[in-house]
Amino acid sequence: MEYTTPSGFRDVLADEAAERERIARRVADLFASRGYVPIETPTLESMAVMQAGGRVPASPFKFFDATGDLVTMRPDVTLQVARICATRLGDAPGPFKFRYMQRVFRETEGQLRADVREKKQIGIECVGEAGAQADAEVIGLFAQALEAAGVADFKLSLATVGVLRALLAASTAPESWKADLLEAFHTSNFVEIDALCDRAEGKGSQFAPVIRELARIRGGREAIAKARELVAPFGCADALDSFEEVYDLVAADGLGERIVIDFSVMSSFDYYTGIVFEAFAPGLGTSVGSGGRYDKLLATYGVDRPAAGFAFYLEEAMEAAAAQVEQVASERPLRVAVPKGSLNADSIAALAEAGLDVTGLDDPGRSLIISNPGVDYIIVRPSDAPIFVEMGAADCGICGEDSLLETDSDVVELADLRFGACRFIVAEPEGAAERTAEHYRQLGSIRVATKYPRIARAHFARRGTQVEIVQLHGNIELGPLTGMSECIVDITATGTTLRENNLVITDEVLSSTARFFANVASFRTDARVRDLAEKLREQSADCALKVTAGGAGKQNE
Repeated sequence: MEYTTPSGFRDVLADEAAERERIARRVADLFASRGYVPIETPTLESMAVMQAGGRVPASPFKFFDATGDLVTMRPDVTLQVARICATRLGDAPGPFKFRYMQRVFRETEGQLRADVREKKQIGIECVGEAGAQADAEVIGLFAQALEAAGVADFKLSLATVGVLRALLAASTAPESWKADLLEAFHTSNFVEIDALCDRAEGKGSQFAPVIRELARIRGGREAIAKARELVAPFGCADALDSFEEVYDLVAADGLGERIVIDFSVMSSFDYYTGIVFEAFAPGLGTSVGSGGRYDKLLATYGVDRPAAGFAFYLEEAMEAAAAQVEQVASERPLRVAVPKGSLNADSIAALAEAGLDVTGLDDPGRSLIISNPGVDYIIVRPSDAPIFVEMGAADCGICGEDSLLETDSDVVELADLRFGACRFIVAEPEGAAERTAEHYRQLGSIRVATKYPRIARAHFARRGTQVEIVQLHGNIELGPLTGMSECIVDITATGTTLRENNLVITDEVLSSTARFFANVASFRTDARVRDLAEKLREQSADCALKVTAGGAGKQNE
């Protein structure tokens, strides 16, 4: 018998444990010197407390205790501190300054990092103080804490959620559209933001171009002026007054070179009401830490107080510090994951039109990496491209939307390239509808053969249909033909293979085109990624206009 740790957990041996202890001591001393006192929260928390905070990370461990209450192993400490301050300390005058170093338990975004379920979260919460000065102090302490943890090279993406929330409040668009738009901002999905803005109806349509442009405003102090000019005609610029004051305070404190204003930053939480910020370090494929102002959260649990704070993972900070011995992003070639197969030729053409040197990429032979001046091309299967990008082996890449959905990758979708179109369908043997319906009535589920289990499961979940997924890797049509399944979920272009095997389409799952996407940290820290994304987006928009114009011309003939 092999004795190993449970999935997602690991042992920390002496040398690393000693280094973790040294870092923790330095950071704790820093927090204490600024008046923050320690606090500890329970490992188990009521699920109701977590859910009251809105959109929060998923916990991998939920269960009922002996009294029948649903509890979870804490995925976040901020919500617990908010509960304490609003209940047990509800009658105390405040303000409160708390610091903590505790283990949290999460199902991380993107299945590729799901093997890390336990991390040490380090953070502070400043409860009972409001205003620009308080915000600036929190941001400054965040930067100092990262430096104390050994992260010397990092950028701070800074924004305020107040502007977007004001635009949405002024819009009379459907609440479902607003919720979808917020979700797109939370996941930095620019393709979905554009699509939602294109579909805006009613009074929401006049806000759509503003929201689309707001998501792409970034830079220094001039970015605030640009945002103000954009939203002032709609009466939504008030939040920028305090935001501008915060920026000036932190810039005067010496952080001006580290800060990039980026109005697409929304954090993974939805309880923030004002400033939000995230730290990104070259060489680390994910955020180092984040924080912001959450003035309305405590009212959820009881006494209302303004609050702000931040947190980072010790593990990410150590990884970022170790990566700093490598070359920074601007000193190495841009790394692009290029798909093999049907998307290859169009991908190469798009990259060439965007100005990249694609010499040798169309005939790489057995080479897996093609190096040209300023760029390295990593040649991968389309389904593997999101993995290389999420893990930081590539800065950006191209693949079909289906591959992004199937891998559930934590990447930034930047442009719909509008080639490689295909559609996912549900198909079953002709004349089998009644037999399939009876099977479902008898057993309460149907069997679905597919190469795309995540996409298939999500589709039937939206339909409210229980399914058993039979995952195959080829000749999916054989599933229902041999009685292994009642239907299939697969890609089709012409439908010829389906017809030849006496299968008929019974439902549409989704349409997919090629996407350009990027690693979260590369997008925030490397201007080359953003420049390439903008060029590719403009190319695809021009292509769409030409197709539309061509279609209109034919109709007019």
